[in-house]
Amino acid sequence: MDLHGKDLICTQEWAVEELEAVLSLAAEMKRERFTHRYNNCLAQKTFFMFFYNPSVRTRQSFECAATELGGHAQFLEPGAMRLKTATTAGETIEDAAEVMSRYAVGLGIRILEDKISAYGEGDDLLREYARWAEIPIISMAHDKYHPCQGLADIVGLREHLGQDLKGKRLLMMWGHGALVRSWCSVQENLLICSRFGMDITLAHPEGYDLDPEVIAAVGENCASHGSRFEIIQDSKAGYEGAEVVYGRNWMSPQAYKDGVLDKPGEIEKALRHPQWICDAEKMALTNDALYIHPMPVDRGHEVTDEVASGPRSIIYDVAENRLHVQKALMALTMGSLEDV
Repeated sequence: MDLHGKDLICTQEWAVEELEAVLSLAAEMKRERFTHRYNNCLAQKTFFMFFYNPSVRTRQSFECAATELGGHAQFLEPGAMRLKTATTAGETIEDAAEVMSRYAVGLGIRILEDKISAYGEGDDLLREYARWAEIPIISMAHDKYHPCQGLADIVGLREHLGQDLKGKRLLMMWGHGALVRSWCSVQENLLICSRFGMDITLAHPEGYDLDPEVIAAVGENCASHGSRFEIIQDSKAGYEGAEVVYGRNWMSPQAYKDGVLDKPGEIEKALRHPQWICDAEKMALTNDALYIHPMPVDRGHEVTDEVASGPRSIIYDVAENRLHVQKALMALTMGSLEDV
């Protein structure tokens, strides 16, 4: 399957067969990490990483991935570059994308909630780069989607639940917290898990609805598999029979005021819901469920230490899988075809 040059902004835009190609290669690369035949497929090649927002795992995992493929990942900070914005003169996206395409074999972009003035602007930015670039554009997390995280989630779930996830029950649970988090990881997980046939319960308090277009797509994905999709506003009921619990905070649709993310207001509002925490008592209602989270974990708010560090938590497995998924993705979309 030829994926060379293909952008990855959201997994929903890839065929399941294309996603399976990445997942299969990621599993192979994990098994044969330092002896793998693809370890030179990015030799002498550079992957640009455009970080509007800082990270822990994202920069580490992409740099490790490029190195293990024989290439180099170059960190770029937009604030240190003369780029055109709504208020400043500078280089346009068209010019920047065209030039970077002459230097590197791929461009990753990370832009989250506090670097935009309204939901959707980050997604628009990635798509504008994709319009002009001649190299693949990879989302390293933006305001709408986090495709590499979604792929890593699937690898982790398959490792613990088996290859066939159809009919497995996922609870996506909002968690109260002192962090103001975008919808990207949550929406990506819902989309990709529904593509693989999982039954999904989305639970959140009133006023924490996600993107209606994404929710509609999740419903359509589930319908195509004959899977169940329900949305509830109960902090406990969804745990009954769940096989996977994804407990994470996300911001409300009213998070932006006059073009600015209202962090204090969002935190104050979220902390009104202390009952929305994933704890051992609720996990005891599940079908011995796995606990997953994209990290960083807001311990004591989203989830208790007992659960996050417990025997059914696979948060570190999933974090590791970011490396292997990204290696596979880079090899397939940027590597020399004869090597991949």
